[in-house]
Amino acid sequence: MTSERTRTRLIQRLRDEGIRDERVLAAIGRVPRHLFIDEALASRAYEDTALPIGFGQTISQPFIVATMTQALLDGGSLKKVLEVGTGSAYQTAVLAGLVTEVYSVERLAPLFQLAHKRVRQLGCRNVRLRLGDGTQGWPEHAPYDGILVTAAPPEIPQALLEQLNLGGRLVIPVGEAGMQQLQLVVRTEKGFTCERLEPVSFVPLVPGQA
Repeated sequence: MTSERTRTRLIQRLRDEGIRDERVLAAIGRVPRHLFIDEALASRAYEDTALPIGFGQTISQPFIVATMTQALLDGGSLKKVLEVGTGSAYQTAVLAGLVTEVYSVERLAPLFQLAHKRVRQLGCRNVRLRLGDGTQGWPEHAPYDGILVTAAPPEIPQALLEQLNLGGRLVIPVGEAGMQQLQLVVRTEKGFTCERLEPVSFVPLVPGQA
């Protein structure tokens, strides 16, 4: 179920659903999604669906990963990207194949430890992980050309806006359960522009570290 044919079918499905950036499709095709989920669910790894990874968290649906990554890259190539919510590290690994540096923050220690192991296993040398409060970003390495958030706050954290470079892009789900919208925020010389992309369903972005 983890054959090249299975991955190819997933990529074609994403293309049929409107993902147009071939860089993103190629990056998703290179990442072995079955390594990021429990072995009992490996047969479903290349379905276009979210799957549980424990601790009340999920690995995102490939279409959502592709949509968010495409929105992040639409402004051009990026050097430094912050990811808030490492989770399984699947989105992290996709980003690692597309940008120069990835900084990723995870609040749950067990997921952080698993993510660290997977990133090392895959040889993603351009990824740095941190255990901490993602709502505060990672200010020591700011500003970022792109920020991608994989959990939904009720409103966009000010700290993330402040860590965005001029011309930088923030892709983030915003809102309460059942009413979330994926948003694209771009920092301009006059402030920030915001575009709503589509309805989504994410776990909540929780402040603090657990």
